Amino acid sequence: MTDDVILQTVPLGLHWPTIDPFLFCAHHNDSYPAGNEQLGPNASLAGRTIGMDFEGIDGWRMYHGDVVPGFPQHPHRGFETITYVREGICDHSDSLGAAARFGEGDVQWLTAGAGIVHSEMMPLRDQDGPNALELFQIWLNLPAADKMADPYFTMLWSDQIPKVRRTDTEGRSTEVLVIAGEFDGVAPLSSPPDSWASKADSDVAVWHLHLDAGTFLELPAALSSETIRTLYVFDGQGVQIGETELARDTGSVLRSEHSVTLFSPGGADCLVLQGRPIGEPVAQQGPFVMNDDAGLRQTFLDYQRTGFGGWPWPVDGPVHPADRSRFAHHPDGRLEEPT
Repeated sequence: MTDDVILQTVPLGLHWPTIDPFLFCAHHNDSYPAGNEQLGPNASLAGRTIGMDFEGIDGWRMYHGDVVPGFPQHPHRGFETITYVREGICDHSDSLGAAARFGEGDVQWLTAGAGIVHSEMMPLRDQDGPNALELFQIWLNLPAADKMADPYFTMLWSDQIPKVRRTDTEGRSTEVLVIAGEFDGVAPLSSPPDSWASKADSDVAVWHLHLDAGTFLELPAALSSETIRTLYVFDGQGVQIGETELARDTGSVLRSEHSVTLFSPGGADCLVLQGRPIGEPVAQQGPFVMNDDAGLRQTFLDYQRTGFGGWPWPVDGPVHPADRSRFAHHPDGRLEEPT
């Protein structure tokens, strides 16, 4: 049965391989040093390719930032970003005038749709000690019918995201963070209205699995035999399916029509991405994802002409004050401040 369940296994790095309807998944795990007064690293940047620093020197990256690590303003069209910050803080600003600070288990779900420009910066707020950051950014495609939907973003705050937690007689626990897709009868928070995940038959799921050492966790069978399920083991000591060991930093495509029991002798954390494929042609160039080259050409023309609404902020990579708590300021003026 194990050979029938595990269809493919690949090693993982910074960027993880994904399958339709997912386009991309990056696992950012940086051990930043203490911060300085500008909320950047209190360390030399010598030897780094500033503006394109992905080498991981000393265990951390500046990415496209030059003072604060992160991704200053850049456009998107034709898909969605799901940003799950497991540890640390991310500051968001966009061309709609929205801004947010989120982290410590929060998820931001952004439908780029017809076009948006946003920045994602990682301020280092602690000047007295290290600043750990771990986040996942997942790109979920949109079908042709929804590629030009109005941009939309929503916050899934950590204390509101449903969790399925079980504890055995020995006090060992498993937990499933239900970001998208029902798990064992527990429904997720609402995804954006034009998302592929909002379609009743898409079978999209994003689950963070945690297994204490010596525990079992069963993944239920998917709703459809067409659903593609990928299990990424990203932390801990790995898991077993039957007699097969899946080590840390391993991704495995699993046959989704079967339930699968995971066992972790030493404890593990895994991410599951699953969904029924959209099944349409994909034409991608950088941050734009359309169905054909004509759609890409039109996207570049539209961006040159409109700037997808322009950039209303005074700098390319805004960061919020160090002492600002988590919040989301929406384009309609609504303010969210989680407890």
